[in-house]
Amino acid sequence: MKTSTGRGRATTVLAAIVLLATLGARAHGPSAGSELRGKVVQVKDGDSMVVRVGDESVGVRTFGVDCPERGMPFSARAKAFTSGLVGNRDVTVVVHDVDRYGRVVGDVVLADGRSLGRELLREGLAWYYRRYANDPGYEKLEADARAAKRGLWSEPNPIPPWKFRADRREH
Repeated sequence: MKTSTGRGRATTVLAAIVLLATLGARAHGPSAGSELRGKVVQVKDGDSMVVRVGDESVGVRTFGVDCPERGMPFSARAKAFTSGLVGNRDVTVVVHDVDRYGRVVGDVVLADGRSLGRELLREGLAWYYRRYANDPGYEKLEADARAAKRGLWSEPNPIPPWKFRADRREH
């Protein structure tokens, strides 16, 4: 590209750098600690959703918790609870990672500052996912819900979702 001034060339180079940076960010996903702001356009289950960020739909998995899978007791209740808190509402997702399915794994923060993961634990609608999180606050919320027999803890022997998924894979 031939330009009459160095300024035109600088603008072209800058545009190319921005384009490459954008493509690189999409290829690798958002970085840990970054924030995504958008509207929840679909709640898939108690701990996962689709968030519209600008012109893109981003799959999001709530960090630190694991809700009952479809077909398990309290699955529908967890999904309804999540829908009530975040459905068609703006949220901020504080990114921790991107999972093997390409979903952003992050803390889902409601407009009033509450954490979706903490609310699910408080209501007894999720397990604290110790395998991926180390948060004594999450552990205490789960312990309190267990002691009060709230939500899924009202069941005599609730099966954790990771065990349910593993058992399904074996069959």
